[in-house]
Amino acid sequence: MNSSASVSTTAWVVTLAGLGLFLTFDFFMAYKDRHKETTLKKATIWVLLYIALAIAFGFTLGIWATEQARSEYFAGWVTEYSLSFDNLFIFILILGRLKVQKEKEELVLLIGIVSSLFLRGIFIAAGSAIVNRFQAIFFLFGGFLIYTAVQLFRESEEEEWHEGRAITFIKNKGASTFVVALSAIAITNVLFAFDSIPAIFGLTRNPYVIVTANVFALMGLRQLYFLIGGLMSRLIYLTEGLSIILAFIGIKLIFEAAIATGHPKVLGIHIPEISLGLSLAVIIGTLAITAALSLYKSRENSAS
Repeated sequence: MNSSASVSTTAWVVTLAGLGLFLTFDFFMAYKDRHKETTLKKATIWVLLYIALAIAFGFTLGIWATEQARSEYFAGWVTEYSLSFDNLFIFILILGRLKVQKEKEELVLLIGIVSSLFLRGIFIAAGSAIVNRFQAIFFLFGGFLIYTAVQLFRESEEEEWHEGRAITFIKNKGASTFVVALSAIAITNVLFAFDSIPAIFGLTRNPYVIVTANVFALMGLRQLYFLIGGLMSRLIYLTEGLSIILAFIGIKLIFEAAIATGHPKVLGIHIPEISLGLSLAVIIGTLAITAALSLYKSRENSAS
């Protein structure tokens, strides 16, 4: 089972203050440059900086907290970051379909990511409260992740983003393209929060790890949008890889829920406890194989 070791109030305050200051500076720069098109060089520098910060934080976590917390953080961060790629792909479809001006994209993404942080904070708080009272909720979390995995696997890689009724209603009321794009991204953020929060609860119960892994996964997402817009078309098996990861975590949650509720055996067969090490290996291995197969297939298609 995952650790839930408490973190001191001082650690919480220092961490949140540091992340808040860094995100505020990033958001200020985005607002200042809202009328400028983001260059590839600038996006690359910011993305590499955020990844370096996330990795450095994970390693220091093992020094002043516990090795378990470090392992849980990296498993959670890698999972949430990979899910953010899928989220980003939808952003690309939305902004491209609505033909949002290049100069406006940065501000739309900025507001979208702020709303995503806010929504995930609510979901994490609600999820922690429910988990602390009802262990059986993991049956629901696990089942939902498996359902989501099946739906993802069935998606066509060429499927376009389709407007929902809410977006159509907003457009019919004469809203600007900017407002429509913000509304579409806000709705998308709600849907992705339903996936990401149960997924990370399948890897850790530590609120500090859950919060920091989610924040670091969202940091740099705005710059990543401009960096990998062309690369997304080459990661043709990303959806399948994410579906495997979600299904694996869903099964892990159901196993843990069964054990926690006093049902360690099913039909006389002992339910195994899936270790964090195995979870991390499955997540990283799946993403590595998915990326390799995607790039190989893309190269093969371009050669033919």
